Amino acid sequence: MGSNKLNVDGIMLFEQPFARVPYENYRKVFRSSQKNIEKELGAVQNTAKDLANKGSPEADVESTTKAIDGMIARVEGLKRKLSDMQESAGKPTLSVMRERLQHLGAMEELESISTPEFTQWADVRLDRWLVDWSLRNGKEKTARMIAAEKGIEKLVDIELFSDIRRIEHALARKSCTEALIWCSENKAALRKLKNTLEFDLRLQEYIELARAEKTVEAMAYSKKHLLTWQESHYQQIIQAATLLCYPPAKAWGPYKRLYDPARWTTLIQSFRLAIYRLSTLPTEPLLHLAMYAGLASLKLPACYVHETRNVDCPICNPDLGELAKEVPFSHHVNSTIVCRMTGKIMDADNMPMAMPNGQVYSKEAWDEMAFKNDGWVFDPRHPADRCRYTDLRKVFIS
Repeated sequence: MGSNKLNVDGIMLFEQPFARVPYENYRKVFRSSQKNIEKELGAVQNTAKDLANKGSPEADVESTTKAIDGMIARVEGLKRKLSDMQESAGKPTLSVMRERLQHLGAMEELESISTPEFTQWADVRLDRWLVDWSLRNGKEKTARMIAAEKGIEKLVDIELFSDIRRIEHALARKSCTEALIWCSENKAALRKLKNTLEFDLRLQEYIELARAEKTVEAMAYSKKHLLTWQESHYQQIIQAATLLCYPPAKAWGPYKRLYDPARWTTLIQSFRLAIYRLSTLPTEPLLHLAMYAGLASLKLPACYVHETRNVDCPICNPDLGELAKEVPFSHHVNSTIVCRMTGKIMDADNMPMAMPNGQVYSKEAWDEMAFKNDGWVFDPRHPADRCRYTDLRKVFIS
């Protein structure tokens, strides 16, 4: 039972993005609501202050009444705006958070990985990982189909990856507009992470103006959008200003690199890394990370030696073995010896026993072979090597 005990902490290592994404979405809703409240109530407070500073409001009843009506209209408009925001974004996001936390909470009640309830929970997790892999590889239709068929729409981030794909497609079309809107919505978070994606996008728009030889527009754009970054990107801004002296056909060295169309691919990668980091999403699909963890726990040098491969070992399979080449070998304080013939562990109750040629298999395997062959046993790898069962020697490992 001990070996089947559920490792909740280990499982939770993979689940941080699962809970974090809807939390970040709700933070955006909260910040948007806060901005609206500050804007509208600030205007109401200013109006109220102006009325209070008037010596005699009764002297101009009409303007006073008009100001009060304006204050009431602002508050009612704010209430309506907040209500719409809560219905369209707040409640759906809270519903997603609630369902995901319930999904994680269900695991807390499980005691063993051998229970049917854990098997069901793990199946849902695998479905989530398959959707995540599909979304990261541009297979949104497949992801939606899996999510709908398994009823896990609230447990996967289809809308997030849909936004990522939309912005990446815009960048592939050489348009920074969508990405800059995203940067504006997440300005505070990007600044906290010291991320320079917004500057890179602004610089690229400036480069496109220079490429089109729109010198006046490029200078105006630089003054408006690049000079605000001069404390952290002074050298790049100077280089960008010099770029106007070198049209694409005459550019050389660093200026030729600025005109390189490959910069758009770099921007796509930078955007993806930025949004992954904001959402605490790993850069690799969760399915890959889970496979790497499993492969690393099983990988041994013997898996890559033909004579010592085990048919029951996943790493000894040529295809999975190829994937496992990227992960380190497993580290075990205490080794477990497995019989290559039966696939069962060799221990005090099933001792390893050696033939005269040095090949070792479990007592259980030799017993079964001797029973079928009138007391004779042979090496499965070299059938010509035969001996009597009584010639086998027990092997003791210290």
